Parts: sequence; C-alpha cells; structure tokens
Amino acid sequence: MNKKIYLSLATMGGNELKYIHEAFDSNWVAPLGPNVDAFEEDLEKFLNEEKCVAALSSGTAAIHLALIQLGVNIGDEVICQSLTFSATVNPVKYLGAMPVLIDSEPYTWNMDPLLLEEAIKDRIDKTGKKPKAIIPVHLYGMPAQMDKILSIAKEYEIPVLEDAAEALGSEFNKIKCGNFGSFACLSFNGNKIITTSGGGALVCNDKEAKKKTIFFATQARENARHYQHETVGYNYRLSNICAGIGRGQMEVLPKFIKRRREIHQYYINKLSKIPGVTFQTEMDERFHSNYWLTVMQIDSNSYDRDKIDRLYSFMDEQNIECRPVWKPMHLQPVFKSCPFYGSNVSEKLFNEGICLPSGSNLTNEELDYIISKIKNFFLE
Repeated sequence: MNKKIYLSLATMGGNELKYIHEAFDSNWVAPLGPNVDAFEEDLEKFLNEEKCVAALSSGTAAIHLALIQLGVNIGDEVICQSLTFSATVNPVKYLGAMPVLIDSEPYTWNMDPLLLEEAIKDRIDKTGKKPKAIIPVHLYGMPAQMDKILSIAKEYEIPVLEDAAEALGSEFNKIKCGNFGSFACLSFNGNKIITTSGGGALVCNDKEAKKKTIFFATQARENARHYQHETVGYNYRLSNICAGIGRGQMEVLPKFIKRRREIHQYYINKLSKIPGVTFQTEMDERFHSNYWLTVMQIDSNSYDRDKIDRLYSFMDEQNIECRPVWKPMHLQPVFKSCPFYGSNVSEKLFNEGICLPSGSNLTNEELDYIISKIKNFFLE
C-alpha cells in the first residue's frame, strides 16, 4: 500500500460545501452569521437542549473563557489531569494560576478520584484555600469516572470544567460527555471526530453564561454606539465559514462514532492475542466511548523499551502514522514546578501506549494492512 495512512484525517460528509457556499452567497464571511447560530443549535440538540453552546476558535479558547467565568486569577490553583494534551493546562497559566496535576487511574486512564480528593485536602492544608476548579479529561474519548469526580467536587464545593475535546458523542451512564460540569469544552480541530478545520465550543449551563462567553470572545465590547471596553476581551469567535463545515459534519457524526467504534473492535479482534498487547477499553457498561483514537498498550514487562521504540520507526517505514500517548504534564519541562499527586500510572501509559490510525474513513483493507504490519513486527 503506497499511500500514507494517517492517524485521524478529517472526513467530509457531503453537505459542508453547501453551507460554505450559502455563507459566500449571502456575504456572511465574518465570525457571526446563520451558520454559527445553526451549528450551535445542532450541538445543543445533540448534547442536551437545556445546555447552551458558544462556538469558538478552539477548545483552548473555551477552557480559557470558562476559567475566567469561574473566577480564576493570579495565585489561584486549578486541579488538572496530568495525562492530557497541553491545551488542557495552558489556559490555567494564561491567568497566572497554578496547575495542580493529578495522576491517572489504570481503568479509564483518566483522573484518579482518590488522588483528586487527596490533592484537594493537601492543597487546603498547604495554602489555606480550595482550588478554584477541577478539569477532568475524557482521554481519547474514554469517559472519566464522572460520578466519583462530581461527588468529590460537590463535597468541597469546587466547580468542574469538563474537557470533552476528544469525547463528542461519548457517554457515561447514558449521559453524553459535555453535560457533567459547570462548563465543558469541545474541540473541532482537524484531527477530531468532527472538524471545522479549526475550532471549538464552550458548553454552558444557561443563556447568561453563553452570552458572557460570546462577550469575552468578541473583544468584550460594551453595548454602546462607539467602541467601549471596560474589561479585557479576546478574538475567540468561530467564523461563519468554519461553522458551515461544522453543520455538515454534525449530519454525519453518528455515522462517524459508529465507524470509530467498529475500528476499535476490529483492532481488538485481530491483535489482542499478541502476548503483552492490550487496549484502552470501556471499564463496564456505564462507559460508552466514541473511540476517537484506538490506543494499544504494549506491556514493558513483556518487551523491552527498545522494542517499543522501534515500532514507531517500523510503522513509519510502512507509511503508517502512529503516535505515542500524550506525555504527562508533570513530565513536561514547562510544568515541572507544578504540584503533582500520584505515582507512575500516567508515565507507564505514556511509555507503553501507542495511538493507532483511527480515522472514520479508514477501510477494512487499510485496517488489515496496518494489522498485518503490527503482527509482522511482533513476529520478528
């Protein structure tokens, strides 16, 4: 197979160009317009009609604006999952606050509830005040143990900002991810399960929070004839053109979720008999992952570090893109001064986890090619 097989390419559904043409024909090429309104409505209907969604330029922007509304300021602390992409944690630093990093539990690979409570108690003891927010992540689409996390958050009266950037369409206890926190962020980056080429959204609990989000996202311009600004604002609104792509993508989202789950099961059926190879999978019937990415774990007790490292080079030679699991934030130089609670669970997952091609447009022929090369590698 000569063509490159990528990790997660954007897949078009068919009607994206129709909505883009409508925007051009009506001259709505600004960060507002009918596509933006309709895309937000589509997301609200998909998630929960009681929620209010503000379409933004990125998931990072969504986290940033949520933290502002939660009152995070210089010197505050925000509890974050260590095993995540840096975009989860960077906005905490934007505001001059300190991320407090929590290790993963081995079942979902997400924030460990026991360590979460330990960290809250310890931060109160050390600083004399509670963290201002908790940011759990649904890693690669796998829901976190939100029942336990929310219970702890409620006990200590700390708001939850749910990072559902990778989990659109995933569910916990039959509730879609994005519904659990005071706020939730979504991402529509080019590699996500649906895309707007670049973009994101903030899921809010009411119209007032959505209105405030849009206010901050449009340079915090006050309601005056002239340009009046009384607080710092940002240029974070999603364009009407990109929202048109999102409208077309929403029409095929259920099909994409179904296909990603099929791909995950296909890998398991074909590769799980290799000694030392396992996969990130649903813990029990409460969990329903969109399996944005299928992640294979190679037991380091079965294979040495060099063998795992060589798999990346081998797959690259076969024109197949694979990537390591996110490097935990507590191991990143930029966050080395942040408090960390845990041991080595996320570090082990980083060392052993390999993200496999999982795009919604992957054919079974391509999957068979990928699987054959992985089998060949382990038979060396």
